[in-house]
Amino acid sequence: MLSKVQQQAAPLVDADRNRRYHIDTKVLITTSEGIELSAIVVRSKSRSEPLPAVLSASIYADEAANLQHAITAAARGYVGVMSDSRGKRFSRARITPYENETKDVTAVIDWLSRQPWCDGRVAMYGGSYLGYTQWAAAKNLPKALKTIVPAAAAIPGQGLPMENNIFLNANYAWPFFVSNGRYDDNQAYRTHNDNEVNQRWYQSGRAYRDFDQIAGQANPWLQKWLQHPAFDSYWQSMVPTAAEYKNLHIPVLSLTGYYDDGQISALQYVRDHQRYNPTAEHYLVIGPYDHFGAQHGSNDVLLREYPLDKVAHLDVLALTFSWFDYVLKGQPKPALLKDKVNYQLMDDNSWQHAPSLAALASAPQRFYFAAKTTQGEYGLTTTKPTYDEAAKTAVIATQRIDFKDRSQSYNQHYYPWPLLQPAFVPENGLLLQTEPLLEAMELAGTFSASLLLRLNKKDVDLGLTLFEVTPEGRYFNLSYLLGRASFAKDPGQRQLLQPGKPQRVVLQRSRMIGKKIAKGSRLLLLANVNLNAFAQINYGTGGDVSAESIADAGEALKLEWLAGSYIELPLRPLAQSGSALHP
Repeated sequence: MLSKVQQQAAPLVDADRNRRYHIDTKVLITTSEGIELSAIVVRSKSRSEPLPAVLSASIYADEAANLQHAITAAARGYVGVMSDSRGKRFSRARITPYENETKDVTAVIDWLSRQPWCDGRVAMYGGSYLGYTQWAAAKNLPKALKTIVPAAAAIPGQGLPMENNIFLNANYAWPFFVSNGRYDDNQAYRTHNDNEVNQRWYQSGRAYRDFDQIAGQANPWLQKWLQHPAFDSYWQSMVPTAAEYKNLHIPVLSLTGYYDDGQISALQYVRDHQRYNPTAEHYLVIGPYDHFGAQHGSNDVLLREYPLDKVAHLDVLALTFSWFDYVLKGQPKPALLKDKVNYQLMDDNSWQHAPSLAALASAPQRFYFAAKTTQGEYGLTTTKPTYDEAAKTAVIATQRIDFKDRSQSYNQHYYPWPLLQPAFVPENGLLLQTEPLLEAMELAGTFSASLLLRLNKKDVDLGLTLFEVTPEGRYFNLSYLLGRASFAKDPGQRQLLQPGKPQRVVLQRSRMIGKKIAKGSRLLLLANVNLNAFAQINYGTGGDVSAESIADAGEALKLEWLAGSYIELPLRPLAQSGSALHP
């Protein structure tokens, strides 16, 4: 019934649009390389003077959705523009996800700035891949680009297709979706039954580079990306360098969520920009949003079955265009932006503010791994152990894992869905708990781990998941971290471990959370080896992980978690919330 009504209303909608706007859906822009890129341009008929252009650059060729996106900007006093990646819609070039956006989006911006209906200024917004294309443009920083608002922005090589150098299966079908034709292939995800293919690959024991063979269709982009397991020059060429961040002085508003699958990437942009350009006008808004909510906002009462605070409801579109009005029209800055980092403190019904991500991490509480108590629990204690160097290598716990045995999986509980769940006993891994908190606390920021390990392999993939154990005994998923030990020091350079020797592995790129931790709650860390059907398997030989198979498993992994290990948490009394973190 609804579809029939929409079909009947379509001519009326089109007539109203044509009455209000100049609409051109077949714009062609030629780059200096001779590549043609297609675009949609929408201008209000009520405005005759040149206006700033608001651009979104997308690889997703959904003409109806993209037209509405451009109209949204035109309705708010700007020229609305949606440009397509090379190879999409009317472009006849080869489709190349990520690789050419830096020069192509720059070419679009330069073209826009020269049009008679543009006043020479261009702003950008959009999420996920459309967040990435903004940073791709910022790398070249064309003169006309005046501000960007990236939401849930991807970093190729640091969020997808791999996270902390571990290739993930989650977006396996994505290259088919965007590159099977000039328009999006909506059958791509339906064709690939993710869970079924994941399990077949896991049980087969075959190398990760055979994943597409098991799925039944060659995936050239997967094979190309697997040739770059480090964050090497291939990936680095697509995002700003340290020098480019230093010279990036345009205002930036970044948006992401605690449960945004792209948060790792989104925060890396913020962290790097603030690191290399400390005076940059770069604001961050982050709260209890997933990948969709971080891009489009949310009025939902629940997130993954958990009730949200009233103040968490965020109109992302209104915030975005208020920001554009601030930068381009001299209007007041959006009221929410009281400092450079603005985060919604879950269960406190408040927004808190800090001058930088570094400020949130400036005074973490350190929790040391402790041996089992008389109750049989491993501990996390703030009391620094009084041991000598030899005692630091005392064994807290030992894991033995036979990689040839696929009857079990490891690190199964890290993904936060639902957010709050009944207490569970994991099938494997190391559970460490704090004592109950004596007062309510604020946990705001990312956690890190400094692990002292001894193992009989040259490498290992690890998973760390942080929970709040409520006074009622339920588990709230706060944050998690996946990491490859050999890339812990430098994601661009692999450094293998020395079998049989204690060595420190520092993992830092976890997910940010902002939450009030109730009095009487405990904090629980689940530490484990990452061995399951959802990601590449590291057999620890020191060779190319994508080429390793069950034939390389060798002797069972023996992993010793040693007494010198600890985690650092951005935990502070509520009275010392982010708004009090100014130097």
